[in-house]
Amino acid sequence: MKISKKDALMWFEFFAQLPEEEGIGNRQQEIVYAVFAQIERAVEKRRKQMMAEIPHLKNLQNRTYFVGKEENFPRGCRSCLLGTGLSAIRKTNRCNIQCPFCYNYGELDAIPPIGEGMWEIGGTKFYEEDLNLLLSIYDKPTGISYVYLEPFMEIEKYYGVIKKFHEAGIHQHLYTNGLLATEESLKKLGESGLDELRFNLGASNCADKVIENMKIARKYISYVGIETPMTPSFFQTFLKKKDQILSTGFDYINCAELHLNPNNLENYLGENMYIARQGYLSPIWSRDLTLQFMKMADEENWPIVVHDCSNHTKFARDLNLKAKEGGWFGASSYGCEFTRTPFEAFLPVLRDPDFQFVEEEELPYGYRPGDIVL
Repeated sequence: MKISKKDALMWFEFFAQLPEEEGIGNRQQEIVYAVFAQIERAVEKRRKQMMAEIPHLKNLQNRTYFVGKEENFPRGCRSCLLGTGLSAIRKTNRCNIQCPFCYNYGELDAIPPIGEGMWEIGGTKFYEEDLNLLLSIYDKPTGISYVYLEPFMEIEKYYGVIKKFHEAGIHQHLYTNGLLATEESLKKLGESGLDELRFNLGASNCADKVIENMKIARKYISYVGIETPMTPSFFQTFLKKKDQILSTGFDYINCAELHLNPNNLENYLGENMYIARQGYLSPIWSRDLTLQFMKMADEENWPIVVHDCSNHTKFARDLNLKAKEGGWFGASSYGCEFTRTPFEAFLPVLRDPDFQFVEEEELPYGYRPGDIVL
């Protein structure tokens, strides 16, 4: 069903007015999926044109796209997309800042603690002394990552665990906004065996202090990168400080396509949105900025890898993980993070006169206003 933009707007305005507790029937759900497909089809058509304009765009085994030397592609991402997945280790339930794109926006003071002296690995709580038991039973993962808010809030607790996994030969990377890092702590992370440190440079809006910490980190840690959601503010500030940032000698930037959940959606209402494969909901401009960024990096021959960490990439990631876990053919944990479709989020793109569907057709009987829709 290639629903017209006019009919799509009419139906979504109706759905947006329904009480939250009121569900919709199967035919109405068909209309919802048809609208999603029409928006996504139009978005992807333009993106294919943008990608065709990147001279040396590369593909990593059909998983993701990047520009730059393949040997410099981030090891943690390679583990995520080609290896046995990426085991997330959680420890710190606090953060020193609040970013509008944060998946925990508005609830940072209500994040439950992991527990004194404990670490969450694979959904299970461990003490540091339990790691020998864990490593003796499970096959070693190709990589692990330290996630869950800002680890530099209590970075001194991380050194022993990092050393233990380093001795086991497991690749490790850690995420930070970089504001609390010091030369001493960065040196200790390197001495403990951390392989990659990833700075969310968008969290500080490319603060000079964080850029300097990237430069310091490069002295002690094998691979230093940037991983940040692509937003207009980050894009603009990065370009203003491009030479300063590139001079730090970092290795790569993962341009994450911003996807939204019930916590952070309200911060971006009014922007043109689309939903990828009925899963992640994103502002259309996020991946568009990534492709512009990659084209610039390619044409100017930046000495780094620029990775398109898109919704497509995250879909591939979850397929790879389930396959490595022995899941059934096609199994994936990728899916929509909203229990109820936020219809109001799609009204701006449906009202945008500059956004056009690729092909339209009349609604069949049973799907038009006045028809009985069951």
